[in-house]
Amino acid sequence: MIKLGVNTVLFGKHDFRTAMQHIKWAGYDAAEISALGGMANHLPLEEWRAHADEIRGIVEEFSLPLTAMEVGSAAEDRLMHAFEAGAAIGIPVVNVGPGGTKPDNPEDMTRLAEHLNRMAAKAGEFGLTLCIKAHVNTAVYNTPSTLALMAAVPSPAFGIDMDPSHIHRGGEVPKEALAAVISRVRHVHIRDCLGPGPRPGNPEMQACGRGDIDLMGYCRVLVQAGYDGPVNLEVIGAREYDLTRQAMIAAESYGYLNACLKACGGR
Repeated sequence: MIKLGVNTVLFGKHDFRTAMQHIKWAGYDAAEISALGGMANHLPLEEWRAHADEIRGIVEEFSLPLTAMEVGSAAEDRLMHAFEAGAAIGIPVVNVGPGGTKPDNPEDMTRLAEHLNRMAAKAGEFGLTLCIKAHVNTAVYNTPSTLALMAAVPSPAFGIDMDPSHIHRGGEVPKEALAAVISRVRHVHIRDCLGPGPRPGNPEMQACGRGDIDLMGYCRVLVQAGYDGPVNLEVIGAREYDLTRQAMIAAESYGYLNACLKACGGR
């Protein structure tokens, strides 16, 4: 069964326990902890040891395993803290983005691949998986660039974090792009998107089912491929929303995704 979770960035201005409580109430099976600094620093990486026991206790209290953490930056110093924390707390996937690299720049892609090869080797030493997602306006932004990176970073400790909203805003059909890279997908960040971008839209319009992405078709590709990794809702921009509004986005998205996956045989 595919586990559905929420990235705690949705509840950015609230503490970790409050985020987990509302994720549980919305019906989810799991969560992704945000280590995104000003957006939602539920896992302060440089001080992770001071928070590890509390995090483990909250995970146990709500029976919500942490299937991933989102770090954002792929800088080596942050990733080493993330790998240490993930191994100690029990968080198997570390998600990053391509960073400040540029589209269609071979030198940027080469540097990124070399760095990710080194970092994937480190992740493997900790028994973790390092994932990167295609992101608009970076070196990895569409299916061809994702496939190129997959070929350049062959480590089994490296995978793709597939986010349909970035692919949609890049002008591709997400379910088709997913089918092309599914062999290396180890994590899914999921949200909807109304219109072509460049931003994903207001937080409520990122709720699954409100936008233009064929998320039913996306779920069908996951199920038919036998994917059994994490699927975590990632809604950004809601930090200043009140808690009720944030919880409504989580609950609405759960209902839609759960129905889609049930219809496809994934839950």
